[in-house]
Amino acid sequence: MDDASVARFYDQFAADYHLIFADWDASMARQGEALDAMVRARLGTGTASVLDCSCGIGTQALALARRGHRVTGSDLSAVAVGRAAREAALRGLQLPTLAADMRHLPFADAVFDVVVCADNALPHLLTEEDVRAALAEMRRVLREGGLLILSTRPYDEILRSRPVSTPPQLARTPGGRAVTFQLWDWHEDGERYDLELFQLLPDGDDWRVQVLRTTYWALTRQRLTGFVTEAGFTAPEWAAPEASGFFQPVLTARKS
Repeated sequence: MDDASVARFYDQFAADYHLIFADWDASMARQGEALDAMVRARLGTGTASVLDCSCGIGTQALALARRGHRVTGSDLSAVAVGRAAREAALRGLQLPTLAADMRHLPFADAVFDVVVCADNALPHLLTEEDVRAALAEMRRVLREGGLLILSTRPYDEILRSRPVSTPPQLARTPGGRAVTFQLWDWHEDGERYDLELFQLLPDGDDWRVQVLRTTYWALTRQRLTGFVTEAGFTAPEWAAPEASGFFQPVLTARKS
């Protein structure tokens, strides 16, 4: 992974990231409900100490904090975590944040009940070495019996067709509609792809166009499950969106 390019992608995207959702607050509420149900089903009904190690502008972290959990947010992008902290303050929520690489988490051993790495963040890591390093760190900071929650795009289905674009997503802003879509350029290995994210933002009677670029590794469920078990997690289990209520496939596993 080119740390600087990924951090730059999210630094530049932080101000407008919420516009990939038709209604960011409504999406947060749905995601929070789904993630909270996963946590409570596996760890009990009490509140949990949660690390969101790819928190971005706070979509999952804010949602879990609103559900009463004690959440810390970290992310490679200092600009994104800065916005997450401001969004928490606006909502009266406690959300300590810091900029950190998920492969080198600046936390003591065994301090969290849950580690969340959602919304296709792990596939920014483009080598086996990097994925293993990140998962080892996630396991290290979890308490015994702690819960790992990962979500990615549905790459098993995606790899069958290797799409080259995504449908446009619309969001309303005070100035009018915003449009977001992506173009994908697959590498020769058939697994990794370069992504160009286009945002058309209203600018008076015209549009302002923003183009951001990054790279992902399309990790299948079997491949990611293998990495998770190799890292020492047990009881890996996948849940599809229709079962979990979360918008992406989710892998849960335990430290034991």
